[in-house]
Amino acid sequence: MTATKPSTLGAESGAVDMGTALAFAPIPGPVLTASGCSAFGQELEPFVDLDALGAVVTKSVQLQPRSGRPTPRMAETPSGMLNSIGLQGPGIDGLLADELPWLAQRGARALVSIAGTRVEHFAELATRLRGVPGVLGLEVNISCPNVESRGEVFACDPVAAADVVAAVREAADPAHPVFAKLSPDVTDIVSIARSVTAAGADGLSMINTLLGLVIDPDTMRPVLGGVTGGLSGPAIRPVALRCVWQVHQALPEVPVLGMGGIRTGLDALQFVLAGASAVSVGTAVFNDPSAPARVHAELADALAARGFASLRDAVGYAHR
Repeated sequence: MTATKPSTLGAESGAVDMGTALAFAPIPGPVLTASGCSAFGQELEPFVDLDALGAVVTKSVQLQPRSGRPTPRMAETPSGMLNSIGLQGPGIDGLLADELPWLAQRGARALVSIAGTRVEHFAELATRLRGVPGVLGLEVNISCPNVESRGEVFACDPVAAADVVAAVREAADPAHPVFAKLSPDVTDIVSIARSVTAAGADGLSMINTLLGLVIDPDTMRPVLGGVTGGLSGPAIRPVALRCVWQVHQALPEVPVLGMGGIRTGLDALQFVLAGASAVSVGTAVFNDPSAPARVHAELADALAARGFASLRDAVGYAHR
């Protein structure tokens, strides 16, 4: 695979001001990576200037290293894919020793995704990340099973989700915005959004993957070693847009980082019009590692073609 690494993301923006913010943290552009799809950024370096991205969202990190779930871990689906990686990663010590210094040396901003199975795990991770160079903020992956509630996912319970966010906001560096990553696998995502923002979330990442399953008709068994997995890609974009729309309509002042099947600038534009002030590009990088830079340029062109002077003017425009 070959690609030309762009010198900057802003070169394509023309007269459109593409500056935005993650809550109170300004970023130069609205396109970020999505957690889990490009590890800790190293894989994209040959194709994208990491310091020109809004931020690199890291793979979710836990307190201890994890080997992840059994193979097979990925399965293609119509217009998407299932993954069952199981949060494989180096743990917080490895992140602090290797990945974050690597990103900081390149001037990249890191939105660190944290995960755990107990409230205190999230709080300890937030504490460990206070004052770390290059860390822009925290994305709280609450789509993890709560071991104290029979394995129920934090993100599916307003009280449990709020408990995690409150603990993280209290423990985190005051300079770090805290974004709660919401699951679409709920009856009423607005109620979860209200709960976590009331608990101190500075913004919302929407959405995480949908839980799915694929069965091999030859073996007549589930394809994934972990049985179920997270569905991502263009197949989930209408669901993600609906969630962003509903939450922005109910909580228009809450910053939203939108994601879910974004492949082009016009896809990103839909999220901005629905209420997102920034977007994450994930599954698209598997067949186009330059996708974050390309989406930025295409989004800038799309905004200019529609007469917007700035990205901020377009945020939530479809609600007007």
